[in-house]
Amino acid sequence: MSREIPYKIYLEENEMPKQWYNVRADMKNKPAPLLNPDTNQPMTLPELEQVFCTELAKQELDDTTPFFDIPEEILGFYKMYRPSPLVRAYCLEKKLDTPAKIYYKFEGNNTSGSHKLNSAIAQAYYAKKQGLKGVTTETGAGQWGTALSMACSYFDLDCKVYMVKCSYEQKPFRREVMRTYGASVTPSPSMDTQVGRQILEKHPGTSGSLGCAISEAVEVATHSEGYRYVLGSVLSQVLLHQTVIGLETKTALDKYDITPDIIIGCAGGGSNLGGLVSPFIGDMLRGEKQYQVIAVEPASCPSLTRGKYAYDFCDTGMVCPLAKMYTLGSGFIPSANHAGGLRYHGMSSVLSQLYADGYMEARSVEQTAVFTAAEQFARVEGILPAPESSHAIKVAIDEALKCKETGEEKTIVFGLTGTGYFDMYAYESFHDGTMQDYIPTDEDLEPGFASLPKVK
Repeated sequence: MSREIPYKIYLEENEMPKQWYNVRADMKNKPAPLLNPDTNQPMTLPELEQVFCTELAKQELDDTTPFFDIPEEILGFYKMYRPSPLVRAYCLEKKLDTPAKIYYKFEGNNTSGSHKLNSAIAQAYYAKKQGLKGVTTETGAGQWGTALSMACSYFDLDCKVYMVKCSYEQKPFRREVMRTYGASVTPSPSMDTQVGRQILEKHPGTSGSLGCAISEAVEVATHSEGYRYVLGSVLSQVLLHQTVIGLETKTALDKYDITPDIIIGCAGGGSNLGGLVSPFIGDMLRGEKQYQVIAVEPASCPSLTRGKYAYDFCDTGMVCPLAKMYTLGSGFIPSANHAGGLRYHGMSSVLSQLYADGYMEARSVEQTAVFTAAEQFARVEGILPAPESSHAIKVAIDEALKCKETGEEKTIVFGLTGTGYFDMYAYESFHDGTMQDYIPTDEDLEPGFASLPKVK
């Protein structure tokens, strides 16, 4: 018999996951392997170790182990802000006058303000355990850079962050939080690296992209003794760490005999979406339950809804391994929209395979509609959401309004990945009416597709 549902479902500390879940173990169609761009052969552990920490490289290559134990030191850090609450959006339901039941998993209740800390602390831990001096990384909107700088500070590691130039300029306070934790922050593309200079020569005045910033961070890591590169999204290792989100969500729902009908996450590279939905998709892969899983991406960077499923470089400078994914082409430079963390040209290989196999659907939304939903949510639920999270809010509201039309009492769960208190320039642009929607034409996308590498 179901119990009365509180506003917030909190788990006890001992209910927090002790293992990460590897959805690849349950996939009949495994994600295609990363390829060495010089040989077109699957990347080996020795090759990946040149870029990533050894343990992280092992996690990246393992598609058969279903669960990985979370080290005690990481669990101890998690306990500072986990388990995170699963919130029933009663006020939003009332405002929408919908029979739908809406829940959101709130990941913004930590110093970094987002879910990114779940993987940042894990990656910093493995770097410290390996005896490294420091790490390099890229960041889009700044949540990942903030989380990693905090994690590196905790483990006394140097942290070099290459921040997408438009976000560096739009979000100066996020940049200052990183510097407070001791990180160096460089707008990308920069003149500090060979690949940065090449990109600027080819695209003078560019606002940058995650692909550009990745190239610079990888170059610095591979040319600096005692450093490795770490990534905040896309890679299988990152999705693995982020499954604490979905595992906690499932435990909280089960506690009150709740079965979701629809699960929604914003989609850029895939870390939040994969972390939330992987345990549920595991149910589907094993034939135990069925859910409607929706990935929501910006219309200005529509990798799932308009991209090609092909091998592509993970970075603009073409120095990283090739990944088979839904992609707009590594040379695609998205417009300087306000969903900085979703401005990546491709999608996680894991999620791309699941999408190709029909376990997820995808929708793209324009940013003015996203901010309308964000404002509506903030006014009734009391949290100012990040622009990235607001993509999921937009589609959650759409689905709740469909229930109002049909009278169906569906249960909707979405991921509220972070807060938007460092995104006030974006909110200002929205309120002042200067925010514009940009949707690339087929002609705009063609150069990126034309540059896809030829892989047999």
